[in-house]
Amino acid sequence: MQASQSIYKSPNDHRQYRYLQLDNALRVLLVEDLDASQAAASMAVAVGHFDDPADRPGMAHFLEHMLFLGTEKFPDSGEYHAFINQHGGSNNAWTGTEHTNFFFTINADVFADSLDRFSQFFIAPKFDLELVDRERQAIESEFSLKLKDDIRRTYQVLKETVNQQHPFSKFSVGNLVTLGGEQAQVRSELLTFYQTHYSANLMTLCLVAPMSLDALQALAMQYFSEIRNLNIVKQYPQVPLFSENELLKQINIVPLKEQKRLSISFNFPGIDHYYKRKPLTYISHILGNESKGSLLSYLKEQGLVNNLSAGGGVNGYNFKDYSIGLQLTDKGMSNIDDIVCSCFEYIELIKTQGLEDWRYLERANLLKMAFRYQEQVKSLDLASHLSINMHHYEVEDLLFGDYRMDGLDVAETLELLALMTPQNMRLQLIAQSVATERKASWYHTPYQVLPIKPESLARWQVTDIRPELQLPAANPFIVADSIARPDKSEVAVPVIVAESAGYRIWHKKDDEFNVPKGHMYLSLDSEQASKTPKHAALTRLYVEMLLDYLTEPTYQAEVAGLSYNIYPHQGGITLHLSGFTGNQETLLALLIHKARERNFTEERFALIKSQLLRSWQNLAQAKPISQLFTSLTATLQKRSYEPARMAQVLEDITLNDLHNHVRAFYEKIYLEGLIYGDWLVSEAQALGKRLEHILSLVSSPSAESTRELINLTGQGTLLRELAIDHQDSAIIVYYQSATATPEKMALFSLLNHTMSSTFFHELRTEKQLGYMVGTGYLPLNRHPGLIFYIQSPTTGPLSLLEAIDEFIADFNYAVMQITNEEWESTKQGLINQVMEHDANLKTRGQRYWVSVGNRDYQFNQRELVVAEISKLTRPDLLKFMMQKMRTKHSDRLVLFSTGSAHTAQSALTSDNMITDLKVFKQNTEKFNF
Repeated sequence: MQASQSIYKSPNDHRQYRYLQLDNALRVLLVEDLDASQAAASMAVAVGHFDDPADRPGMAHFLEHMLFLGTEKFPDSGEYHAFINQHGGSNNAWTGTEHTNFFFTINADVFADSLDRFSQFFIAPKFDLELVDRERQAIESEFSLKLKDDIRRTYQVLKETVNQQHPFSKFSVGNLVTLGGEQAQVRSELLTFYQTHYSANLMTLCLVAPMSLDALQALAMQYFSEIRNLNIVKQYPQVPLFSENELLKQINIVPLKEQKRLSISFNFPGIDHYYKRKPLTYISHILGNESKGSLLSYLKEQGLVNNLSAGGGVNGYNFKDYSIGLQLTDKGMSNIDDIVCSCFEYIELIKTQGLEDWRYLERANLLKMAFRYQEQVKSLDLASHLSINMHHYEVEDLLFGDYRMDGLDVAETLELLALMTPQNMRLQLIAQSVATERKASWYHTPYQVLPIKPESLARWQVTDIRPELQLPAANPFIVADSIARPDKSEVAVPVIVAESAGYRIWHKKDDEFNVPKGHMYLSLDSEQASKTPKHAALTRLYVEMLLDYLTEPTYQAEVAGLSYNIYPHQGGITLHLSGFTGNQETLLALLIHKARERNFTEERFALIKSQLLRSWQNLAQAKPISQLFTSLTATLQKRSYEPARMAQVLEDITLNDLHNHVRAFYEKIYLEGLIYGDWLVSEAQALGKRLEHILSLVSSPSAESTRELINLTGQGTLLRELAIDHQDSAIIVYYQSATATPEKMALFSLLNHTMSSTFFHELRTEKQLGYMVGTGYLPLNRHPGLIFYIQSPTTGPLSLLEAIDEFIADFNYAVMQITNEEWESTKQGLINQVMEHDANLKTRGQRYWVSVGNRDYQFNQRELVVAEISKLTRPDLLKFMMQKMRTKHSDRLVLFSTGSAHTAQSALTSDNMITDLKVFKQNTEKFNF
């Protein structure tokens, strides 16, 4: 075993780290985090779909699935998942191009037992013959789930239009066709693939736990030393992703969702070795700027684009597809040559005038500050991220690599800029109006490949730069350094520091996370916000118009780490500011000033309105299960509406309607706010007074808006069918608590926690009903709820409901068979989840804000719920299920859609169907909150 090397870490990072390499060449990073509420482990393996055999696309992905289903030491296929769930944890995995990542989190007291199970994936997996069919059906379900996903459909076109000798061109997901054949044959190939590719020297392990480094090292050695080392040297073909044949092409793609996107991409070599100076990050920093004079600002002024992003694109061992992504307007669709020309002019501007140290230092300082005041993340996210970093960075930079910017190397940056030429470019145009001539394999995406016209190429050879294009000015919001104030908080939870008729401000000074940052939530309630679908549509349009109007004046603040978001809710709108406190008030003043101007033009109104209409109409192309979740809140909350209904009323809305709505919205306002972080009480009080003054200028005080929830008590089983154009069927079954007490919150959350693993295993893994299968604890307007959901490529809604009902009926027996020890362990697992320590300022601030929204003014609801969980017995669960869930006439809501593949199956019908949602919501009893 090789000794540890030093790792550079943030001054704000309390964790201890140790890197080591076991005798079998497995590289390990140990993280001692005494504040962590859970332990986590992640294994990243340098094997991905690039390694798939030519005749077996999807093999790496299939292997990832099969590894979970039993090992020689723990042969039961559901045991690992059940063990993790029982002990308050979660687990998952993903397969990428060159890596596969397995990870889990769990209560720290059983970390050793969980590592015993986890390590066996890489030592002695079982690969049960009888599970091959079942799991390739799961792969098929996963493939089917994304058949109408535009990202996946576009990705397949990219695969078909790159150099076909490059492994990127392989179909990555797999399905029943690519994994077809006799079970024994497929298992044999799977075993060969595993034995050929999975080697300790290609693996990186990260363990995070509230344990000493020595204890973690002992666990790593005990459980992972037996992984075989085959001393594999990776050798992917050294062929370019784009040869000359694939460059100078325009690829037209027809999406399912209405969109107009242009991507200008450049063919770069692999970029990992640039990480210490990050020249591409610097180029993107200038190219993607959104302030006055920027490329985006100019193109928006011309009415050609709505959005721009720089630096995206796929990358890997010998390639980086660097792209500039643009969201086009209708006018932009007709002026693509001019848009591309503007981009090349701006690239020329960067080459000739933009390579200055002070500009580079602006970006470097932002990353330096972000690293210095890095906020903690959950153990699971940390473990997964670091295990991947171990494949990309030197040991000393495992934590710092993402943030490191050592200085501007002009020659190196010019080398990359020299690759950003028309000759080294491809265009990708995504729009429903483009002409196509072929369809992509697997996803049937219509597309066409055209050579770029010589006259366009000639035009893009830049000689002059139009004067409207300017490099960004120095950013006034960037501070070289900032220090958290040492003042301690005098209160344990937020308290009211400013209150009067129509407003209330809560505050707490943070003294735990030691970062000079703050979170400010300001919620404006108005009776005009969403009392009808038209009001709700107008409020949403107002928010979108405001965000668009604010983009340019606030861009530099956003870059400097001052974020904001404005979003609508049932009662009004919320403004959330976050970031470094030094300039937060300046940004708030700017936001309020601009919001009060409201200089909305007819041109921007028409653009934003059409964008919003398009996004609502595009929801009809979302996954069926996603559409059902959207409809669940629209069915149950009085002031939530179907996107299609809001789109309908938005069609005829004018700019004058919007101005009238905004005026009416602000006539009577109730403001509730929370200020949390590096803010002193006196500052919060002074801010409260300023806000009160601003409100008094535009509105009169109001009470809080009511949030009304449909009361399902006495309704029996209500059914609502949605017409969704998709081959899969989907269903959600929702049970509602009649009261919003800590006791019921405990009962519903424990029911979900106890059921979730078994439901997933029985209906997804064993019965293969679909890929999207699960249960969830879903509180709405404080009322606890329990949901069961399935999206199925094989089964219609009637059979899905029968399967769910059968599971609920049989689950009583499963509860009775649980030992006392398992029962207590299950409860403790849930308690640990509910009481999980807030990882950072953001998580704590969110929790406080949710408490304010729930009127949990003592900020102790989770403690009350945990006390009730501790008291719950198995008979309590059984009694509730018998009384409220086990009959087919239980009070519940069933939302479903019938897939086009299942129209011949028996239909799900009832006398108790919701056919007119408006009438149903008007005439049904409601809970007020």
